[in-house]
Amino acid sequence: MLDYREVIYEPSRWRILGDKRSKAVEIMSILSKVYSNIIVHGSIARGDVNADSDIDIVVVDPPNPTIIEVTLERRGFRVKWKEIIQATPTYTPKVYLYLDEEGETIVSYPLAKLKPREREFYKWGGECTLEDLKANVRVPGVDKRLMVIEPTSYGHIEYPVTGREGYVARLLGVSQATIEERIRVLTRRREHGRTGVFLKVELRGGESIEEAIERIIVDNPMFRRAITRRI
Repeated sequence: MLDYREVIYEPSRWRILGDKRSKAVEIMSILSKVYSNIIVHGSIARGDVNADSDIDIVVVDPPNPTIIEVTLERRGFRVKWKEIIQATPTYTPKVYLYLDEEGETIVSYPLAKLKPREREFYKWGGECTLEDLKANVRVPGVDKRLMVIEPTSYGHIEYPVTGREGYVARLLGVSQATIEERIRVLTRRREHGRTGVFLKVELRGGESIEEAIERIIVDNPMFRRAITRRI
């Protein structure tokens, strides 16, 4: 197929992948002492990393914000800054904790139970558990170019999602609706540039997540409605 490509990784790329996965294992091992449903998603899970790839770790179920920060800081991971982001008025707000100045090591979590399609977002990009990382498992997923990445022993194969939506949905274990939604979003972003989000709040000074939530609730009824599902 003309749009099918095999990619062979150089030794340097395998080293980068190993280093980033080792750091993810360290952080996920710390968090697993208090929370069980933790994943890493994106290129770290697929394997198609580069030196600037983020380490995106997600605590899938809404945690206690104070406990998660204390747990990280007791083991030497200082939170450099925090944000609360709500992509659209109907999406679940999420907290992002940045553990380095470059903003490349991130622990995020939702402020309410994720809707099924929101949960599938991580499968779309590829997700791994702590056990997967320890077993050196890589998984298929879709990158920002709308290319499916399927790991191989020598690197990966890649091909476009478009025209293979049904196959990709089965491959990733997500709904057809999720595939179509992500194609729409990423196509629009590619054509019009990065679009804004509904809400993005960087926390002030030593402000806690709970304090920020109370501040946002006062002025934003859509945010208030979204976190009523909080558990």
